[in-house]
Amino acid sequence: MQSDENQTDETTSETSPPPGKGPGLTLVATPIGNLGDLSPRALAVLRAADVVLCEDTRVTAPMLARHGVSVSLLPLHEHNEDAATPKLIARMAGGQRLALVSDAGTPLMSDPGYRLVRAAIAEGVTVSAVPGPNAAVMALTLSGLPPNPHLFHGFLPPRDAARAAELARFRAMERAGLSATLIFYEAPHRLGDTLAGMAEVLGPERPAAVARELTKRFEEVRRGSLAELAAHYAEHQARGEIVLLVGPPGEEVPEAEASLDDRLRAALAGGESLRDAAALVAAATGLPRKQVYARALEMKGEA
Repeated sequence: MQSDENQTDETTSETSPPPGKGPGLTLVATPIGNLGDLSPRALAVLRAADVVLCEDTRVTAPMLARHGVSVSLLPLHEHNEDAATPKLIARMAGGQRLALVSDAGTPLMSDPGYRLVRAAIAEGVTVSAVPGPNAAVMALTLSGLPPNPHLFHGFLPPRDAARAAELARFRAMERAGLSATLIFYEAPHRLGDTLAGMAEVLGPERPAAVARELTKRFEEVRRGSLAELAAHYAEHQARGEIVLLVGPPGEEVPEAEASLDDRLRAALAGGESLRDAAALVAAATGLPRKQVYARALEMKGEA
């Protein structure tokens, strides 16, 4: 195994410069709580950057100062990413090295940067990354829930009606055959309501876990059913950064024995379009998408 890893490193160095050593964009993962989790390679890339792009300079500047890194910072967030992207692409095309960090964790994972990365790729700009902390992955490994397959969603809509609709969409996908651990981020003041909504839509006995303040002094992972967790957080206000995980559905969700028509009806009942419902069912059953879509069209004609 060691020789394979060495061979991979040598091959990479021959085909492209190491992350942060040449012009282009490097995505740098930063600590999700414990500042000691910033890797030596991440520090080297940040020191070498001409500019570090960050969500909030008030968050990133103290982190860099702690490690003795002095570098120009530019804010990049959801409100300015579209306008800033052409200028940033021009900088990199002109030979500058840019690093992108989020306030905490791995860039683009429910954080800004996707539009910049897509534009950089389209323009032939080198995009690389320095891996590191990620709250969703850490919470998954600590949850006691099946790690594979899993589906990371990020934040649910904050409003009750929109959140319920999104959860109903997940339930429809499960009825169509999806069986995965679901991973969400949530704000502490919405956690109780979200858990209650999940218990109602996904089922009160579904196994779940709430991970909060990961890598920090008061790190906690609470495990139980959705109903149990909803009851707890209805009485106890959560604090800190939160990851919410829901285990895969049990036997009450139709699986192999479910007919193709049943799966399509369930997906359509969840609000999916005909084409999307067919794609979901095809992925769940392994049947050819054209075959599933043809049957969906037949069912529409029979209705």
